[in-house]
Amino acid sequence: MTTWNLQGTVSHLLICNGSDCKKHKGEEVAEAIEDEIEKQGADSLIHTTVTRCNGRCSDACVVISYPEGVWYRDITPKSAKSLVRKVLKGERLEDNLLYTYDEGLTAATEKGTKGKNKK
Repeated sequence: MTTWNLQGTVSHLLICNGSDCKKHKGEEVAEAIEDEIEKQGADSLIHTTVTRCNGRCSDACVVISYPEGVWYRDITPKSAKSLVRKVLKGERLEDNLLYTYDEGLTAATEKGTKGKNKK
């Protein structure tokens, strides 16, 4: 397994590729993010990890940005490119906010409050 040097990384994007996110172009979203990172010359600034289900299937495709602690919903290949550019500027993709973690995880939209309770 490759061990990346993450010194200088400013953001880690977790790209859901669970079954529902895959149905909503999760693989294409991951590819668009990687392509835009390369295009922006940001390989050393943004690290990506493709994950399995993140438990927000009705919001597919979900991308989580750390250390900001921001969850994004309904990410498409097109909005994925915008997300990379926003992350590089220290901004958020406001139209796709689901949860933010400013002082504890909070729903960014009414849609963020829907879901099953964890047991």
